[in-house]
Amino acid sequence: MGFMQAFRLALKSLSGSKMRSFLTMLGIIIGVGSVIILVSLMQGMTNMMTSTFEEMGTNRLTVMVMGRGSSRTVDVDDMYALYEENPDYFASMSPTVSMQAQVKQDTVSYDSTTVTGVSEDYEDIGKFDLDSGRFLGYVDVENRNKVCVIGSYLAQSAFSGDPVGQTIKLNGNLFTVVGVIEEQDDSTEGSSDDCMYIPYTTASKLGRSMVSSYIFMTTDTSLNDQASAILDNALYEVFQSDDFYTISDMSEMLSTVEEMTGTMTLLLVGIAAISLLVGGIGIMNIMLVSVTERTREIGIRKSLGAKRKDIMRQFVIEAATTSAVGGLIGIAFGAAVAVAVGGLIGLTVVPSASAVGVSFGVSVAIGVFFGFMPANKAAKLNPIDALRYD
Repeated sequence: MGFMQAFRLALKSLSGSKMRSFLTMLGIIIGVGSVIILVSLMQGMTNMMTSTFEEMGTNRLTVMVMGRGSSRTVDVDDMYALYEENPDYFASMSPTVSMQAQVKQDTVSYDSTTVTGVSEDYEDIGKFDLDSGRFLGYVDVENRNKVCVIGSYLAQSAFSGDPVGQTIKLNGNLFTVVGVIEEQDDSTEGSSDDCMYIPYTTASKLGRSMVSSYIFMTTDTSLNDQASAILDNALYEVFQSDDFYTISDMSEMLSTVEEMTGTMTLLLVGIAAISLLVGGIGIMNIMLVSVTERTREIGIRKSLGAKRKDIMRQFVIEAATTSAVGGLIGIAFGAAVAVAVGGLIGLTVVPSASAVGVSFGVSVAIGVFFGFMPANKAAKLNPIDALRYD
């Protein structure tokens, strides 16, 4: 018996008892579907996080100077001098000051608005596009002007019409709105559009605190390591210890996130693979029952000249076909559920081609593996005893 003939017989056997065949394939369907769903969702999440990091800029280095417990310190002028001495590595730099501030317009308070003090270079670092007005300028920083650039949420909620030129209160001080950033998220409260940027000099004065955070943008992501080494050497020379400062590399953070999500994906796939194992055992059990039910058929075929390898091929192909059909159904099921769930939670999910290929290959391999024992049992049947079986 050739392969195609055995394959057609396998399909005929599956179609002859649809409910039994479906129940046999159920473990494979669930296993393959679970793998597709989990891998697709994790890849969608990884892509979203990667996109977020790339939008922020993977060529960013964040320096935090604690300085507590040390008699030495660095100030804004020192960091600007370091920046200007290395134009081949640093494209721009901005001190940053995060404030606990009360934003108020008329009688309405905006408690969730983030207020950050930055320099005029932060427009390039943050990769902002302005909807109207301008960003902070050098003069604003130098003169500690009470001006601000606001996000689209604050522009829509606090002002009617164009907010540029109007004023808003920050800790009781009137600030003039000079620009509005284009919508970055969804213009909701607490989102990245619920923000306000003021000159870092003004923020430092209002908060009565020293600037201790700096963001450097390198000329290219490939230079992050060298640029980080320059910063590390300069700061270590001042403090004589790395306990008083930290340097965070955005590209390294992205690599760490990708490694973590990759590990989580493997763990989840391993858990889902248990269903495939259970499905394989189910196929083996049903095939053993099938061998018992078809004992006379096997005896007739052997009496007509069928060899052991012919009988074994038939049952292995039947098991593999059962598993493969279950795998195809599982792929369709998993892809549909992954896309649907991704839409519900706001992820762009595209079923992974590699996950589909591996899942289908594993499902067929499981059919062959767990079908071998029933096939071997069928092939070893004595034709005389098989013909006598009732």
